[in-house]
Amino acid sequence: MTITQEKTLAAIVRSDFPILQEKVHDKPLIYLDSAATSQKPLAVLKALQNYYERDNANVHRGAHALSVRATEAYESARDKVAAFVNAASRNEIVFTRNASEAINLVAYSWGLNRLQPGDEIILSVMEHHSNIVPWQIIAQKTGAVLKYVELTQSQEFDLEQFKSLISEKTKLVSVVHVSNTLGCINPVEEISAIAHQYGAKVLIDACQSVPHMPIDVQGMDCDWLVASGHKMCAPTGIGFLYGKLDLLLDMPPFMGGGEMISEVFLDYSTYAELPHKFEAGTPAIGEAIALGAAVDYLMGIGMDKIHAYEEELTAYLFQQLQDVPDLTLYGPQPTAEGKGRAALVSFNVEGLAASDVSTLLDHEGVAIRSGHHCTQPLHRILDVAGSARASLYFYNTREEIDVFVQALTETIDFFKSVME
Repeated sequence: MTITQEKTLAAIVRSDFPILQEKVHDKPLIYLDSAATSQKPLAVLKALQNYYERDNANVHRGAHALSVRATEAYESARDKVAAFVNAASRNEIVFTRNASEAINLVAYSWGLNRLQPGDEIILSVMEHHSNIVPWQIIAQKTGAVLKYVELTQSQEFDLEQFKSLISEKTKLVSVVHVSNTLGCINPVEEISAIAHQYGAKVLIDACQSVPHMPIDVQGMDCDWLVASGHKMCAPTGIGFLYGKLDLLLDMPPFMGGGEMISEVFLDYSTYAELPHKFEAGTPAIGEAIALGAAVDYLMGIGMDKIHAYEEELTAYLFQQLQDVPDLTLYGPQPTAEGKGRAALVSFNVEGLAASDVSTLLDHEGVAIRSGHHCTQPLHRILDVAGSARASLYFYNTREEIDVFVQALTETIDFFKSVME
């Protein structure tokens, strides 16, 4: 009798990612920095190459064959993204350079025109800088007031405090779905429902959730949602904004220029229909097409499968880290099955700088992040200057976690011996 062991998801897909065959310092690359940017599969690389080799032309502006093909591929990518997040209409998807631009689009187009002195914006202390700084600028310009939801003892979103903060003065709640530092998964459906009871709008930063789990913007009932392509197997320089159709229709253009106009006269202009009124200038055509290819790739695997496999990795990662000495881990603990948080861990080693830990791990071929992860306010609350972060994706393996944990343990031992 022959027993065949089922392949893990990583074993099935790793050959799709050429960079994972690289060596660093003569060691096999172990890439644990996908929260910063993911690696790209061949299907995405080929889509980008195919556009520039065969279809390179501007979109929406030409009747020749190359322009028609480019336009069809570009707009097809919009359809794919709309389906990926379950938008009600393709016109609810606006391509941007990244999630930061998408948040700024909402801040300047909606916030600058709708917020008044005394209006309140609720954020959380775990937000990425891109979901703090634009609202600080808008608050300064409009007289709106910023309020922040703090952390629970388990370092999660304090829903009870949120309920005490929100009021009729609240006009916007803008929160992250999954913290890029704490790994906690925030209850965005409940947040949206509470906010809407007070007439407030809701923006969700989904950069760390869209690549890792099924997303349903209609079920979430958010008013806007933003994501970056480079964290979901697509190239850099492309992201998207989802917005409810009635809101986008009512919002004025964010930038002026080509593409976003209907007619231009010397003394006034009229604007294009959605979503083009928010996409001024020549867009990132190849990158958008490659984003569509990334969506195809992820949907071909299945977001449920990706999420389930990452839960397994999360459980194994935290189990293995239990025996590493002098570690402080941030964010909530997962369940034994890896549920309740994302497949990433931010940590510090007692007496060691996160940058030193990261540097020594790099010499073992292990790529992790160190620094404040664009969450300086959160790190001040945690009373640390920065942290090290290992973040996983569906192409990572248990064996890679073993190498990481072993290298981390040896790094700690090395520094201890030096300091003795």
